[in-house]
Amino acid sequence: MITGILLFGSFALFLVLGVPIAMALGVATLLTLKVIYPELSLGIVTQRMFAAMDSVSIMAIPFFVLAGNLMTKGGISRRLVDFSNQIVGNVRGGMAAALVIACAFFAALSGSAPATVVAIGAMLYPDMVKLGYPKTRTAGLLVVSGGLGPIIPPSIIMIVYGTITGASISQMFKAGMYIGLMIVAALLVLVFIYARKENWPKNMEKFSLAKLVKTFFGAIPALMLPIIILGGIYSGLFTATEAAAVAVIWALVVGMFIYRELSFKDLWPIFLSSGKSATMVLFIIATSTAFAWLFTFSGLAQLMISSITAMHLSPTLYCLIVAIILLIFGTFLEGVATAVLLVPVLWPIANSLGVNIIHFGMIVSISNVIGTMTPPVAVNIFSAASVTHLKMGDIVKGEIPFFVGYTGVFFLVVLVAKISTFML
Repeated sequence: MITGILLFGSFALFLVLGVPIAMALGVATLLTLKVIYPELSLGIVTQRMFAAMDSVSIMAIPFFVLAGNLMTKGGISRRLVDFSNQIVGNVRGGMAAALVIACAFFAALSGSAPATVVAIGAMLYPDMVKLGYPKTRTAGLLVVSGGLGPIIPPSIIMIVYGTITGASISQMFKAGMYIGLMIVAALLVLVFIYARKENWPKNMEKFSLAKLVKTFFGAIPALMLPIIILGGIYSGLFTATEAAAVAVIWALVVGMFIYRELSFKDLWPIFLSSGKSATMVLFIIATSTAFAWLFTFSGLAQLMISSITAMHLSPTLYCLIVAIILLIFGTFLEGVATAVLLVPVLWPIANSLGVNIIHFGMIVSISNVIGTMTPPVAVNIFSAASVTHLKMGDIVKGEIPFFVGYTGVFFLVVLVAKISTFML
């Protein structure tokens, strides 16, 4: 008990003091190990951190981060936005619907929620505000639609989950694709309801088959990327990590030689920013793994497992409890850290109750995305604020109806396991 109080108490204190999550996890682990287990070498922490990185699947993360940045700078996201706009046509709230569809397309390329918010928001938000769309509602829709990034594959959080549990990443991607489309449908319904309710403007241009065809052909190189990635993974041609490397190569080819919006001088800043972003994620995984190891080594994990098992919960009730726990953790902890900390403890219990590993993975993945939309640690809201220059409180108010729709699909997934598994 003392170990748990010191481990989680020091971690919470460091977070309150403003220490970055990765550092807070690492220092809390070192402090607890030194105080409670002075006979053990602190070198164990570095060993555990290195072991967390010694995984082929983990290597997919920096590749997908780099691919996403290359796509944003290489003109891919703009052509996806143009194509999405033509799909919707001249309907009330059409650009809002185009925003949702564009986020879905970009999600199939980047695997990152903040990247989706920034890339699509920077292009559509200013134009939508000029046309008369309500600022806060539009920003809120951007926050929630950006949450498609980690659900529609490829997905960084699904790769992390698969690495921890041994779940098939390709099966996770299949389930994520279907559930992502469900979320898109729910958001589009809400968009058209609120467009009529709040009298949002119509698209300025009327539907044109010629323009639809033109924008489609312009977007083909961009649309080929998810086909290459997912087709290669599902066919067994290459692994998720190899698919990420292929995504980088294709994004380079498209940006430099097809769209010609990338030059050699653009590459170094892109590589640098991608390296920083990927390092942050990998560092969180490394320190979270060390933190989780100490939690298990101390016997606290086994005590928690025994306590929950003794309650004789049904699989559905257990999944519901786990969903609530993950949602709570997601309000103050970054998604990858939450997964690395809690999945090693929560999954063995779920497995003993007969919960499907892919169903459980969808619960973990979607709950982590919801965490990006809920303050105080809400990277989607921070990302939207950087694009829209609105206050966080205003964005939160604007996102409420779309957040409720997204969360509604989440709890449907939690309670109905077949939604996650029927395509497998």
